[in-house]
Amino acid sequence: MQYKATSPEDYINQVPEERQDTLKKLRKTIKDNLPKGFEEGIQYGMIGYYVPHSIYPDGYHCTPSEPLPFMSFASQKNSVNLYHSGIYANPDMYKWFVNEYPKHSSLKLDMGKSCIRFKKIEAIPFDLIAELTSKMTVEDWIELYETNIKKK
Repeated sequence: MQYKATSPEDYINQVPEERQDTLKKLRKTIKDNLPKGFEEGIQYGMIGYYVPHSIYPDGYHCTPSEPLPFMSFASQKNSVNLYHSGIYANPDMYKWFVNEYPKHSSLKLDMGKSCIRFKKIEAIPFDLIAELTSKMTVEDWIELYETNIKKK
């Protein structure tokens, strides 16, 4: 589902009421654990966390006018989805997350390349998301991005 939001607060206010508290908690979890330097805003129609142009002037290689995306989340029709570029670009981080997930949830992991889908929003493992969020600094992300993605 696409929302025409201009701020994270606006986005959350547009989602169905039964999801708003969950999204507020997810946003707080991310903001409380996100390393210094990332910024929050609306990116690609979702609440996003990115490296601002003031730190990484080149921006995103596909759309240089966009700041370098790092992670985001969205309310979809049947799930709340969390997107984390580090999981996609770093095989060790991916393995870590897949191995840790069962310690935090009895539900089967529903995951794509960088997308983690939570169909039961009451079962979102916020502690695991907090740990994932804190694992990569802005500097780590830029280095990984330039090594594995941008120069392909």
